[in-house]
Amino acid sequence: MSLRAVLFDFDGVLVNSEPLHFAALRDALAPEGIDLDVEEYARTYLAYDDWEAVRIALAQHGMSRDSGRVAAVAARKAEIFETMLVHIPLFPGVRELVLGLAAAYPLAIASGARHCEIESMLSAAGLLEAFTAIVGADDVASTKPHPEPYLAAMARLADRAPGIVPAECLVFEDSMAGIASGLAAGMKVVAVAHSYAPEKLLAAHHVIPSLEGLPVERVQSLFAE
Repeated sequence: MSLRAVLFDFDGVLVNSEPLHFAALRDALAPEGIDLDVEEYARTYLAYDDWEAVRIALAQHGMSRDSGRVAAVAARKAEIFETMLVHIPLFPGVRELVLGLAAAYPLAIASGARHCEIESMLSAAGLLEAFTAIVGADDVASTKPHPEPYLAAMARLADRAPGIVPAECLVFEDSMAGIASGLAAGMKVVAVAHSYAPEKLLAAHHVIPSLEGLPVERVQSLFAE
């Protein structure tokens, strides 16, 4: 199999947004009487979309998790997060890697973030046009660790890569749930140790410390190895 497409998670891989996701979730849960700290966030909620993170938080703290309450808190979190979008930086090396890869392969994003958030941040960074497809949490019925996000993203690359199959795709992920999603989709997965220690990411085919200084040729060799 040859490499035909590269798919990225978003938060924690391309953009250093997790500290702001934590702050927004913390502030959204505060009116519910939940005092969320960063350790609990990293341990329990980091890999999940807003809806699932709120549902789990309410359950963990012994509170009602009816759909109306979950929706209201998730909407509150999204509103808070939107005010923070201009403050979210790319990780070192991301711009160079994305532009280099986009010249050779169709690129996609499969993320637990909302589609509009992803587009807003990529647009602000000048990278939106580098991606052929974007799949957010609101674009799929099942989010990570289910394989649907990566399979849906691959399907949206069909015009650029006719007949593409999962074994021809390389995924970059930062979380255990994301790695599980990529593997379940039948893709090769490279874990980037931005959010978790490398030893927690060993289910991936490869683990790298960051994207900084990563040339396109090395990406190709990671797929081939």
